[in-house]
Amino acid sequence: MVGLNETPVKTSRNFNINNLKLENIEIPEVIEKFENVTIVAENLKIDEECSDFEPSFGLSDFLTRQVNENSNQKLRLQIDGKIQNEVKIYFDFDEENLNLVENIEIIAKENSDATVIVKYEAKENWECYHNGRLRVVAEKNAQIHVIFVNLMNTVSNHFMTMENMVAENAQLHYTMIDFGGKNSVTNYSSDLIGNFSENVIDTIYLGKENQLFDLNYIAQLQGEKSKIDMEVQGALKDTAKKHFKGTIDFKKGCKKAKGNENEACMLLADTAKSIALPMLLCAEEDVEGNHSSSAGKIGEKELFYVMSRGLEKKEAMKLMVRAKFHKILEKIANEGLREYILKEIDERLD
Repeated sequence: MVGLNETPVKTSRNFNINNLKLENIEIPEVIEKFENVTIVAENLKIDEECSDFEPSFGLSDFLTRQVNENSNQKLRLQIDGKIQNEVKIYFDFDEENLNLVENIEIIAKENSDATVIVKYEAKENWECYHNGRLRVVAEKNAQIHVIFVNLMNTVSNHFMTMENMVAENAQLHYTMIDFGGKNSVTNYSSDLIGNFSENVIDTIYLGKENQLFDLNYIAQLQGEKSKIDMEVQGALKDTAKKHFKGTIDFKKGCKKAKGNENEACMLLADTAKSIALPMLLCAEEDVEGNHSSSAGKIGEKELFYVMSRGLEKKEAMKLMVRAKFHKILEKIANEGLREYILKEIDERLD
């Protein structure tokens, strides 16, 4: 596949990051049933009628058509009011459920309040395929927290498109745990159309072996005093690679809007590779935009200090990675899920 996950604005070819080219990707010709799904959604209306998938950006025309024409899971959740318990949607891959193409819509009505967990997991070395779409509409005054957890294995392909629309005074918060996939490709776009609308994106990624992560986050601020915050923290070992493309686009009329993006990558091996491209686009004068990006090895002094407390090098590195991720992980209120993710971090760093 060529021209995958394109940036909204072309940059110098020297960055080699405008789009992604993947070779030898096996796309299943027939999408059979995927039945290993667990849904916990008390007192919520769920149906299988989703809107057509017509993203402003998206991963590619082919992957878009596949979701529209061949989805083997369709879920539309309508959230109305305050939902006390977490909504859970878990997809578990196994020998009989190898290919998932899903279309999920979450419609958060005015003044609603909920937390939704969407998790994908493939434990064994099955070569799985995932192409998903998640659309969230946060209406006026809604408060929605989406916890997105990718725990697929390192021999599968994971493609994800996320679309979001945030209305007046609505708050949309994503906590994203991105660990799985030989190729893990994410296209996240958010339209902050309402005045005082807010979107927070907290992401951690962890790569090992020859994994490739391609993260393309795009925020369009349209409402007055709208706000976007992107915080991305990652770690790479072995020959893993990561591309991060973060775009904050201040549209005409978004007076006093604010946008912040920060991406930091911890390199745990000389052969790991990190490329980052933070971008600010602006068509309005009275706005505030900030961006930063960094990548580097664990400091020898810091590592020595931790090891001097009696830890071996591997355990010291685990501790430092966990500490780096702590600020984001603590935003997951579900203690069981948080501990499960911490266990995954330790296993993937062994």
